[in-house]
Amino acid sequence: MTQRFVQLVLDLLAPTVAPEFDKKTPSGLADQALNAPVSIVKKPQEKTVPLPDMLVPARFRHPQANREVLLGDAVVAYALQRARRRSIGFTVGADGLSVRAPTWVTVAAVDAALREKSGWILRKLGEAQERQQRLEHARIDWRDGTVLPYLGAPLRVVLDPAQSAAGTLREGGAERQLHIGLPCTAQPGQIRDAVQAWLMRSARQHFIGRLDHFAPLLQVRWTRLRLSSAQTRWGSARADGSICLNWRLLHYPPAIVDYVVAHELAHLRVMDHSPRFWDTVRTVVPDYAQRRRHLQDEPAPQWH
Repeated sequence: MTQRFVQLVLDLLAPTVAPEFDKKTPSGLADQALNAPVSIVKKPQEKTVPLPDMLVPARFRHPQANREVLLGDAVVAYALQRARRRSIGFTVGADGLSVRAPTWVTVAAVDAALREKSGWILRKLGEAQERQQRLEHARIDWRDGTVLPYLGAPLRVVLDPAQSAAGTLREGGAERQLHIGLPCTAQPGQIRDAVQAWLMRSARQHFIGRLDHFAPLLQVRWTRLRLSSAQTRWGSARADGSICLNWRLLHYPPAIVDYVVAHELAHLRVMDHSPRFWDTVRTVVPDYAQRRRHLQDEPAPQWH
């Protein structure tokens, strides 16, 4: 009895040891449990971006840049001009950021002002960059069968030596086609010039019709129409009643053309962009703001 009690006490005081498992592996499982597989299926490696590329910040560079500033995660190289003015002015265009500042403002103060407006600047720079990319995609490839927008719808150019050099518009089939009297071996420059000549004649005819429609509604009288090839301006008006319209407007839907026509005719009543001017435009084009935004957001095809 005494020996059993002592043994029990010794058992309770002994250190805890993990129990040993039987080292014998059941037959049939030994190979599966202990042997490594003969072949290992390797997971295909994912493409990785080099670390330096991931760390390079976005860059926006003006062609005439003479200063750089870090705005958020982007390096912005901008064109700084000194001018006689009271405040710092920012302009974001296709080339990038331009800054005009008074001569007495320090460069540090200019950079500080840019950082304060960094959200707006970066948003506008991104929008300008996207617009430029859309412009590049919209560049016309001058060849037989090329497609360009005409009054908002696709127009296919067909080289047809049997047609007159002036060109003929065919609208009866599934798509509108412009048949130009040129051989299939014509050079891109010849095709471009022939299509432009046809579009300019078509633009003059279309514009005159819309000017005659909106002038009585606005109670104005236009005297002369001139076509423009400007890259950044869609139209202008002079007090003597002469109107200038960009023939490339013919790429846009008729509603957009109508907005520009009404806009320029409204200037014959109000020669500025005051609230009274926009109220005048609204009388004939109530949704002018949406049409104006469409014109700003959707670039016309590049011809060069």
